Amino acid sequence: MGRVRNGGVKLDTKERIIELLMSTERPGIGNLILSMDEIQFFDAPCSTQYHLACFGGLARHSLNVYEFGVNHTGGLMNNSISHWIIVSLLHDIGKAKYRGKENYIPNMLKGNVQSTVKPFETNTDRLYIPHEIVSLQIVAKHIELTEEEEFAILYHNGLYVPSGRDVQGKERPLQLLLHFADMWCSRFIEKGC
Repeated sequence: MGRVRNGGVKLDTKERIIELLMSTERPGIGNLILSMDEIQFFDAPCSTQYHLACFGGLARHSLNVYEFGVNHTGGLMNNSISHWIIVSLLHDIGKAKYRGKENYIPNMLKGNVQSTVKPFETNTDRLYIPHEIVSLQIVAKHIELTEEEEFAILYHNGLYVPSGRDVQGKERPLQLLLHFADMWCSRFIEKGC
């Protein structure tokens, strides 16, 4: 069991994510990791109430997606593990702070108590830009993505979002794998915090 920081992410989760990202040897990856700390990626919740709606949930979800893909794809990724590391660990980075504003904030009830049913709410001070687009913007400031990686991150929510209709019939292997792993983890693995 890992050590916990600020009630959020286990330090071994953060260390593992950093180790994996560094293994890609992408130019600029160190700066991206520093930025991840600045935007509180490792401390942010992953959702308002559904999967890993707790401090540190975003990092845990990202690592879960990575591990699910590695453990359930057989030999599918032998030649493209660095692509998988990038898209699985960074697909939801847009849910962290952006332009100094958190995506999810504590949902405080009367008496200044955080809700247990819906612990977080969407921050209305942050303009709505889909997190997939924000993810691409954050990552592109530091590392160059391949076209396949951009596509996978942009369309990782598949038909569950309005822009997903644009990809219907144009799906790609990396995008489909990311979509499936993301959905599987959020629906069946990440029930609690």
